[in-house]
Amino acid sequence: MDLLLGIDMGTGSIKGVLVDTAGAVLASATITHGMSLPRPGWAEVDAEATWWREVCEIAHRLTAEVPAGSRIAAMCVSGVGPCLVLCDDDLTPLRPAILYGVDTRASAEIVSLTEEFGADAILRRAGTLLSSQAVGPKLEWVRRHEPEVFARATGWYGSNSYIAAKLTGEYVIDHHTASQCDPLYATSEFDWNAQWAARICGHLPLPRLVWPHEVVGTVHAGAAAATGIPVGTPVVAGTVDAFAEAFSVGVRHPGDQMLMYGSTMFLVQLIDEYHSDPALWTTAGVERGSLALAAGTSTAGSMIGWLQTITGGASLDTLMAEAAAVPAGSEGLIALPYLAGERTPVFDADARGLFAGLTLRHGRGHLFRAAYEGIAFGVRAILEMFDDAHTARRTVAVGGGLRSAIWTQAVSDVTGRPQLVPQQAIGASYGDALMAAIGVELVAPETDWATIEREIEPDPANRALYDDLYGVWRELYPSTKDLVHALGLIAGRG
Repeated sequence: MDLLLGIDMGTGSIKGVLVDTAGAVLASATITHGMSLPRPGWAEVDAEATWWREVCEIAHRLTAEVPAGSRIAAMCVSGVGPCLVLCDDDLTPLRPAILYGVDTRASAEIVSLTEEFGADAILRRAGTLLSSQAVGPKLEWVRRHEPEVFARATGWYGSNSYIAAKLTGEYVIDHHTASQCDPLYATSEFDWNAQWAARICGHLPLPRLVWPHEVVGTVHAGAAAATGIPVGTPVVAGTVDAFAEAFSVGVRHPGDQMLMYGSTMFLVQLIDEYHSDPALWTTAGVERGSLALAAGTSTAGSMIGWLQTITGGASLDTLMAEAAAVPAGSEGLIALPYLAGERTPVFDADARGLFAGLTLRHGRGHLFRAAYEGIAFGVRAILEMFDDAHTARRTVAVGGGLRSAIWTQAVSDVTGRPQLVPQQAIGASYGDALMAAIGVELVAPETDWATIEREIEPDPANRALYDDLYGVWRELYPSTKDLVHALGLIAGRG
């Protein structure tokens, strides 16, 4: 029996699955980990000690589960991204990996590169304005602040391409990840933006571009010894974890959307022609020649966890029950969920959280319901921008936040959109296994293992109320932005 190995390196854990060609999961394994926050605005991971070590451990666990007479026909690894891993010729990381948009150290480089190349030109060619999500400014930051590291580096990688290199020795990057390495990649052309890339990367060569479902090489002897995966096993490129997860639940056609409920909200929509919006990320998709829009908030579930902690640490079941007892609209309480700044749609690292309308009548349940509704208002703002590019065909919901019925119902009620919940919600590692199967032609390219289990319908009785509250919510950020920034400056002086 032919089996596929899918491994995903997330922000808080690494997960692997062993899957057959019909999509049935034979075995799975998970290892939790954290990230390093060594300075304000920095978010890092030791790529070798965390990502590579855990890939090896997960691989050993799952290869031990392969039944007699079966084989691992192919494997694929996805990971958080876009990230920056700088290595020498031996694939030894020269500094900790700089993580995606949660790492905001390169703010000055974002400004200087935008001035150098021009915001309009960047948006036109890369599809996305420079932000903390972009890899180009992170490379520029290393060049400026750690010149000895930059000089010693001989290659740069994302999380999944680093692992692909460790497994196969191949220097590649998938088109989707490359399209988030702004402004190095011309998204409308599906190719490197050679002139700008040369300016930023300097002596560093550009990786070979591949599509996420393409075979990039085979497991070499050293990697086989480290992982337990047989020598010669084909390795498929993989991509950023959110897009691997979207692939896993059948978000494959223009108009398909994915809402990922997690520590942050991440949203993906497939589109049929190139479209750029300064408040969104335009990227290459997973499948050859496909395009997508993406958006990500800076907090979501992490805000709920913060509220849980500061209100006494009651169980989430208790807190959700209290929130469910509060009427829709939280009796006039509205929250801006910007506790860690905000990515899309405002791209303001200095944005801050806000509860507006507090009275003595409001209790803990109101705070939680308002937080869920505030997150939902942010989702609505993003989906409305997605609609400008392509009318939504269907919306698939994934992620750990699905356990909160009040959260998911608030999103459907606020947006007016039903959400489809898949039966198999394993995540990106499941999409990796499917990409591996497609890459070695064990299944047809159009194969979809996803089955929809249920649908979350919006409650029309709440629509008018939420429309009114959404209008107020949209005014809160621009009305308080300057005051919040002033508070940040005052706090910084302390």
